[in-house]
Amino acid sequence: MKALWSGGVVAIVLLACSSLPEPDVRDPEALYRAARQAFERKEMVLAQRWLETIRLQHPASQYADDALFLLAELHYQQQQYVMAAFFYQQLRESYPQSPYAREALYRIGLSYLQLSPPYDRDQEYTHKAIQAFAEFRALYPEDTLAQDAARQIAQLRAKLAQRDYSIAQLYEKLESPESALIYYDAVLSEYADTPYAEPALVGKIRILAQLRRTTEALRAIEQYRQSFPHGGYRGAVESIAANLTHDVRSGQ
Repeated sequence: MKALWSGGVVAIVLLACSSLPEPDVRDPEALYRAARQAFERKEMVLAQRWLETIRLQHPASQYADDALFLLAELHYQQQQYVMAAFFYQQLRESYPQSPYAREALYRIGLSYLQLSPPYDRDQEYTHKAIQAFAEFRALYPEDTLAQDAARQIAQLRAKLAQRDYSIAQLYEKLESPESALIYYDAVLSEYADTPYAEPALVGKIRILAQLRRTTEALRAIEQYRQSFPHGGYRGAVESIAANLTHDVRSGQ
């Protein structure tokens, strides 16, 4: 029993040492300083409580945008990315002239990037991440982060292209060529700048040849030759071209 009591005392002492003095809730500066200190000490419950007090009770104070940005950062660090994106966006809407507004927009993109799932899942957050990064590039084209935003967009668009490409392949395996063609065309029209454009064009050529839509197939083959003169699928494409040419000459 004595050992248990001693352990309880130690636990209470450690808890007391880890907590911070309660700031005056009427003083937004004191609240923010305390919240900042708690945040740096990873005492997130305390930090969140004091930041929320500023947000709700002192929205017109000079520390309001500081508090809102730190609140978003707090959620981001705890991997609560939906809430993080919400507070970053709230900062932009409530305090558009804040010095945090630029970084908040970029971090909205990062939040949704963290939520972006594998290509075979629903891509709502992928689209939201692209939207945020694209808006950042449009508003801050000279910013040092604009190049990184462009890189993130390229990777996210490749994921969307992979999704459509995989659906096209699935339809092809299911022997539904018309449906496969729709998705190959979607990749070509919407994601021509991604690595999936070349295999999608090859898939389109293959389907058109299968459907005996010879004129369209030959047109797509010429498109491949011009777009990918050193493409990795050149041999397969030329083989299809040779077969189509033979069929045309044979009157088939």
